[in-house]
Amino acid sequence: MSAPLPVGVIGVGALGRHHARHLAALDGVQLVGVYDANPDTAERVGAEVGAPAVGAVDALLGQVRAVSIAVPTSLHAEVGLRALERGVAVLMEKPLAATLAEADALVAAAAQAGVVLHVGQIERYNRAVRAALPAVENPRYIEAERIAPYSPRGTDVSVVLDLMIHDLDLLLALTGSPEVTDVRGIGAAVLSSHLDMVNARLELPGGTVASITASRIGRQRVRRVRIYQDTGYLTLDLASGHATFLRVRPSWKRGTGTSLEEVVEEIVLEAPEG
Repeated sequence: MSAPLPVGVIGVGALGRHHARHLAALDGVQLVGVYDANPDTAERVGAEVGAPAVGAVDALLGQVRAVSIAVPTSLHAEVGLRALERGVAVLMEKPLAATLAEADALVAAAAQAGVVLHVGQIERYNRAVRAALPAVENPRYIEAERIAPYSPRGTDVSVVLDLMIHDLDLLLALTGSPEVTDVRGIGAAVLSSHLDMVNARLELPGGTVASITASRIGRQRVRRVRIYQDTGYLTLDLASGHATFLRVRPSWKRGTGTSLEEVVEEIVLEAPEG
């Protein structure tokens, strides 16, 4: 049996704490340490997961072959480059970086070092998304809402990089498109120096249109996607992991039927195991 992979976590605040918790329980790896700019946070999370708090980033990088980075977005490039240049593989908490230039630099550094660089776009693996994907067929219109109550965490960047990035990634996953052909948006900076609410309209090469709204100044938490296509209408509740499909009945003929129930059948979609 091969030795476990030595890994570490840099940044163990609101999100990094969960990285550490999962890595500590994962087979085939050894969480050898955690680092945080706040030593008290590092000590507390280290005690929770049974790993030592390491006092410096470079000290931790010298002990690991892979690292999970969950520092503020504005520091992603700086910390990520330090890891990659030492040949340490990186899982970066989303988004990859604060700017395209920084993202390009990270990708180039990973290629130069010959190590893995990955970003934690975990909504692709949401149960509702996995359940819906087999039923998605040439979507014509996609509507996504991601609304969260205000928190200072994440306000070093706009809500696009803080929250909307998940739904932008989902749009590409649901359509299989590698790009968009047109983007129009509007937003407002309400409680921070960056945009706190944004709505974007996107067009994809196949003709799909999407409207995506992200806000971090809501009163309630909402994570919902609706998909309209010729075969019906899918609703994904990403918070609960539930998905339903109002599918046009195969026997229905256009222009017939006196109620919605005669035209469509409601199907509860189940995610595959794994």
